This record gives sequence, structure tokens and C-alpha cells, in this order.
Amino acid sequence: MRGLTAGGDVGGRGGERGDGRDAGRDGERSGGGRAATVRRGRRTTGLAASATTLVGLAAFGLFTVGCSTGGTGTRDEGPAGTQPVAQVTPSGEASSSARPAARVDPVALLKGDPKVSERVRTDLKPCTGSDYPVDTSYGTLTGGSVADVVVNVMTCADSVGVGTYVYQREGNGSYRNVFAIEQPAVYGTIDRGDLVVTTQVYEKKDAVAYPSGEEVITYRWAGSRFSEHDRVHNDFNRAVGSGGAVLPGPESEPAGN
Repeated sequence: MRGLTAGGDVGGRGGERGDGRDAGRDGERSGGGRAATVRRGRRTTGLAASATTLVGLAAFGLFTVGCSTGGTGTRDEGPAGTQPVAQVTPSGEASSSARPAARVDPVALLKGDPKVSERVRTDLKPCTGSDYPVDTSYGTLTGGSVADVVVNVMTCADSVGVGTYVYQREGNGSYRNVFAIEQPAVYGTIDRGDLVVTTQVYEKKDAVAYPSGEEVITYRWAGSRFSEHDRVHNDFNRAVGSGGAVLPGPESEPAGN
């Protein structure tokens, strides 16, 4: 019985010892297994994070290469400019609202105008063929939406002006004479909305080509008529073109040359 008891004790103790050791070992094994699992999980997580980082870096590197070569990316190589880029918007139509002036028949206007003297109308004939000695200018003088017409009548022989006339277009399409001056050597022009009339001044012995001076008068439209705005008088040098001076002829060459 003692042996049994002893054996049982031994067996019990051995069982206790074995169970304790086995339990310890199982605990160590189970604890070690859990630690290993945790370590493996950490390693797996670390590897996954590293792989993700590498994939991200590789993608960034490919994106950078694609953007910096060939000009097919976001921008070409080189620093981005800091200066603003000018943008030009094309316009499909002209910016000017001015319309071309309607052409008139100046000869018909003059011959049908009672303000033109009978002498001027009678002498108004073609110089050659169908060309009349008439100059016509179009421009804004009276402030209307349609261009006014300035007509100068000259002589055929020497192109000396004999009359200047200004016509304003009315609402019904007809033209009304709003200015007329008839005297020798007169000529009218349009200058930035003003009417500038130049007349040559002759003395008794002056030739047609060599007047003694000129009067330059600027007229400006005021309400319903032209009024004088400025006047300039110019005296010409009498010695120029007088014909008194005789130029020396070429010297004769010595005989024998």
C-alpha cells in the first residue's frame, strides 16, 4: 500500500510535476505562440506599410518623369513663370462704328444750287472729256451722323479756286448749302472737324502763280451756321519768283580742249 501510496504519491507528484511543467510549457508555448503571432503580425504590418510606401514612391516617380519629359505632363521642365499671361480675345467685327460716307455728284449739286452764282455755274465745264475742275471732300463738320460735303471749284487753265461750298445732308436724303464763298484763289479743307478756308492775296502786279500773301480762316459750326474761329495772315517773300535775277550761264571752255 505504501508503495502504491508512494507510487501514487509519486505518480501524483509526478503528475503534479508533470502537469505543472506541462502546463508551464503549454503556457510558455501558448504565450510564446501569441508573442510570435504578434511579432509576425507586426512584421507583416511593417512589410505591408513598407510595400505601400514603395508603391507610392514608385507612382510619384513615374508621375514626375511623365510630367518632366516630352512636354506631355502638367508642365515642361523649368520653373513655373511668375509673370501674368496676357490673354487676347479676338473680335469678330471692327471696333470702329464709322460708316463710309455716301458719294455725291458734286456737279449736280452745284448746278442745282441757287446759292452758286450764275457765273460759276456757266463756267463749270469739263476740262478734258468728262473731268470737271472740282475737288470733293467728305467729313464731319456740322456734328451730324452723316458726313458733310465740301466742294471746291477751280479753273481749268491754272487750277485756281473760284468757289468753296459746304453741303449738309438732311433727313430726306437731300443736301442743303450751309456755306459758300466765291472769290479768286479760294480753297476749303476739313481739319479735325473745322472748316479751313485759304485765300490768296494779290496785289496789282502779282502774277497768278506768285501771290503776295494768304489768309487762312478757320470756321467752326455753332448751332445752325459756321462762325469764324481763327484767322492767320501770311506775307510771302516778294523776291522769290520775281524773275528779276538771272542765273549765270556755263563758262565756255578754252580753245584747243
